[in-house]
Amino acid sequence: MLENFSEKKFQFDDGEIYYQIGGTGPPLLMIHGYPQTHYMWNLVAPTLAKKYTIILPDLRGYGKSLAPTGDIDHFNYSKRVMGLDLKTLMSSLSFKKFSIVGHDRGGRVAHRMALDDTDRIKTITLMDIVPTELLLSELTTQVAQSYYHWLFLAQPSPFPEKLISADPDYFYESCLLGWGAASLDGFEREKLSQYRKSWNNLDTIRAMCDDYRAAIHFDWDLDKKDQNRCLGVPACVMWGKTGAMAKHYDVPATWRKNFSNIEKKPMNGGHFFPDQYPQETVSALASFISNNID
Repeated sequence: MLENFSEKKFQFDDGEIYYQIGGTGPPLLMIHGYPQTHYMWNLVAPTLAKKYTIILPDLRGYGKSLAPTGDIDHFNYSKRVMGLDLKTLMSSLSFKKFSIVGHDRGGRVAHRMALDDTDRIKTITLMDIVPTELLLSELTTQVAQSYYHWLFLAQPSPFPEKLISADPDYFYESCLLGWGAASLDGFEREKLSQYRKSWNNLDTIRAMCDDYRAAIHFDWDLDKKDQNRCLGVPACVMWGKTGAMAKHYDVPATWRKNFSNIEKKPMNGGHFFPDQYPQETVSALASFISNNID
């Protein structure tokens, strides 16, 4: 558990969300990505908690949150449902409006939350992603080679699960290294231990595959319908300067039609820059959020 944070569980329709909460001040919801957990924020959240109330959930199927069996079409792992989990959590904490930060899959959940319930989002920060609709609709050979896992994990069960479960550490650590991290030394030992505990759980392996199946079968179509909606929510787009996304895209430019007010923040490191450069991440987040809600 993070120092000065409390562990909590929130019950939803088909399971429960694990989260930690700490700090005082305006609420800030921070959502991890794949294949991580809330613990990715362990060197970021405590500093921000000096000024904000920080809520750190594990997405459904990840970390210590329960992993409900995917329904027949995996809609219950769509970003709409994952977002509803977190909006309901925030309501249970009496936070009607809040800022939101999302890395990787967490960024996709954050974007869907902003689309589905715009008035509740005070600011949004998207870390090292381009829009789902763009990535899938205009998938190039180069991007597919870097992000092959989108299509691999979306294959019908139990094909990817069986291959991954043969050596989860090897597979998921290859993900940590394949998108811009130089070596495992860029991740704290305790952080890697937390991640390994999560991804060695067979239910978590299956749930993370269901997450990507839902991306293909639901998130893509939902985002197509909303691709021309431009939100006025203050948005911060952060990306790792040496990551795979920066190699293939002008990352902030991909969000121009989605947000009218974008602050651009290129970061040292690759896809996992919050793990590699936590203090720089804290400074960038604190500057953006304070400029837009204080």
